[in-house]
Amino acid sequence: MPTDGEADRILQLEEEVQQLKEAVVSHAVVDQAIGVVVVLGRVSPDQGWTVLREISQHTNVKLRDVAGAIVASGRTGVLPPGIRAELRNALDRLGAPGCPAAAARPAGPFRARDAVAGP
Repeated sequence: MPTDGEADRILQLEEEVQQLKEAVVSHAVVDQAIGVVVVLGRVSPDQGWTVLREISQHTNVKLRDVAGAIVASGRTGVLPPGIRAELRNALDRLGAPGCPAAAARPAGPFRARDAVAGP
């Protein structure tokens, strides 16, 4: 039978393990969202990270929630309007190929402008 001190330590360790599990899942979603942004905007992974961070800051939405919405939009085709607008703005600021700010640049068959365009 564990002592009171040992029982407290066990509870602390169980909480820490749970937090680490959540962090791993959150990190995976953020990495996936960076990949989506890289494909949509034809930007580098570092730029994709910057885009996610800017969207989070400008919308006051936690980064992991922004990432989750972007990843989900790959399946559903639906992106919340505020996040969609900030995604477009962030890609425009980078001059991402295929985005409105970079319209003069040649774009491939898949254009970010079309992917982040909304109603």
